[in-house]
Amino acid sequence: GLVGMTTALALAAFGVRTSVIDAADLDATAEAAFDGRATAIASASWRMFQALGLADRLDGLACPINEIRVTEGLAPRHLHFDGREAPAESGGGEPLGHMVENRHLRRALIDAGRASEHIDVHAPARVEDVRREETGVTVTLEDGVQMRAPLLIAADGRRSRLREDAGIRTARWQYRQTAIVGMIRHERDHGHIAFELFYPAGPFAILPMLPDDAATDDALPHRSAIVWTVDAKHAPAFLDLPDRAFTHEIEKRIGGALGGVQLAATPSSYPLGFHHAARYTDERLALIGDAAHGIHPIAGQGLNMGLRDAAALAEVLGDGKSLGLDLGAPDVLERYSRWRGVDNLAVAASTDILNRLFGLPTKTMSTIRSVGLGAVQRIAPLKTFFMTEARGASGDLPQLLRGECP
Repeated sequence: GLVGMTTALALAAFGVRTSVIDAADLDATAEAAFDGRATAIASASWRMFQALGLADRLDGLACPINEIRVTEGLAPRHLHFDGREAPAESGGGEPLGHMVENRHLRRALIDAGRASEHIDVHAPARVEDVRREETGVTVTLEDGVQMRAPLLIAADGRRSRLREDAGIRTARWQYRQTAIVGMIRHERDHGHIAFELFYPAGPFAILPMLPDDAATDDALPHRSAIVWTVDAKHAPAFLDLPDRAFTHEIEKRIGGALGGVQLAATPSSYPLGFHHAARYTDERLALIGDAAHGIHPIAGQGLNMGLRDAAALAEVLGDGKSLGLDLGAPDVLERYSRWRGVDNLAVAASTDILNRLFGLPTKTMSTIRSVGLGAVQRIAPLKTFFMTEARGASGDLPQLLRGECP
């Protein structure tokens, strides 16, 4: 997956050798039919991509997000972030992030992983047996290949088998919301602006994309990704709408801001939930990405949290290697757990609270939210704080997230 291969590449930058095991045919995962979604890469994560050479592989494929506008529905009062006008200490002059189609991101990661002399890729491959012992980890594949290492890194998703086998409990709940994700073409230029419009059923995000090379001459010239959160019980009805009726619903919710709209791809959906592991480590085991946490997409931080896990774990293990330490030792893993646990829990709690706050439907709460957005817009230090959070650049950043290669 995205976080797993990024972690391997980050470790390679520190000279740490890894074996990546994936049950999927990797080339198939880089096809649009496998995953037609797009992902927002926050500016701190993009700095890591630059340090690892991934940004070069994505040249011409990533759309900068220069501005973000947040509103209570279609209310005129809004919170406006412009990365080009931000103070230097909060990343001024840089885009706030980049939008990349998942297929391009996977292709870049796969090619970089295969090219690295520090990474052995086993895919498609299935694990038959895992033994974590005091002295190390032994993994046996179904084809009989056996490998041994000081540490096993679990990047196996929300339903992590490795997490469950380790007996690590998770706090989890469902939001009774569904995210409808898709790609649209539209008449007006998005101007590299991302919009987040909050409605009682959930946020509606419009995220700028580069033009589609496959667009026909009669297609609308501009393109954006959407993440539309709806009440779970209404999702099937929206998805069953004819294309014109579906795009009419989109136009209604964005107030015609982009002019005429067409679907660029069939939309898909997934249920929204929250989970957070009680701990990130066990004997010879470290959890990263969705194996450790999963949050509401309200702030677009889900994958970026996993990328920050990758940068932190790579630095911890890189430092351990330089000191000649056992990379699976409890004290080495404890540093990673402390570093990421607090930050991830804070982000997860914030997105949960935001989703619940903006979901309160009364007119009074709507007024309070609108006034609150206006207050943040006017108070410079508060606005800078939120912009830094959106960039993923707050707290004690690992060196890769500062753009520094080991």
